[in-house]
Amino acid sequence: MTDSTFTNGHLAPDAPAINFFNLVWCALALMVMIGVIASGNLWALVFLHIFAGGLWTGIDLFMGFVVGPILRRTPFETRRAVLTRLTPRTIFIMPVLSIVTGTTGWFLAKAMGYLDTPWPAYGWVAAALAIVTILTIQGIGLLLPTQIRVYRELRKPNPDPAHIAAISRNYFYLIASQGVLQVAIMVIMARFRMGL
Repeated sequence: MTDSTFTNGHLAPDAPAINFFNLVWCALALMVMIGVIASGNLWALVFLHIFAGGLWTGIDLFMGFVVGPILRRTPFETRRAVLTRLTPRTIFIMPVLSIVTGTTGWFLAKAMGYLDTPWPAYGWVAAALAIVTILTIQGIGLLLPTQIRVYRELRKPNPDPAHIAAISRNYFYLIASQGVLQVAIMVIMARFRMGL
């Protein structure tokens, strides 16, 4: 194996570290978002919202309903190999996607007059705001710290599976709830598209 990932069947201590250079492209993505909002270009705002939202939703659904259930049933060393490669990427991309999607969504709703919609149609707007807030808080406040703690444990020469299980006891349920909420937000966005 060219990439010395495994040594005698165990993950080598040189599993990839978190590359903080990724903060550079995170900052660039946020600067693009700020630039699009400041420009007042409605097309660019719609595009960025759909692009970031599509990625965020797609990754959440894939992780929650495909990767999560598969990993729960795989041997520990397989989970270890996958998660030590996946985590250093997702801990950067998911928070940025959630921030860009939610922020551009707010400014898009404002630009299109949805924030001034009378009740009961405003219920759709309130639902969208509530779901995006929950998704973002769950993602950044609960899932991200859990991912980092599990990742750090997995990088140890002899990780403790019982400790990892304790850390991530509710992790897969949170991922699944993210998937369900992402489906709900797609229903709401379809309603927005058809008119409130």
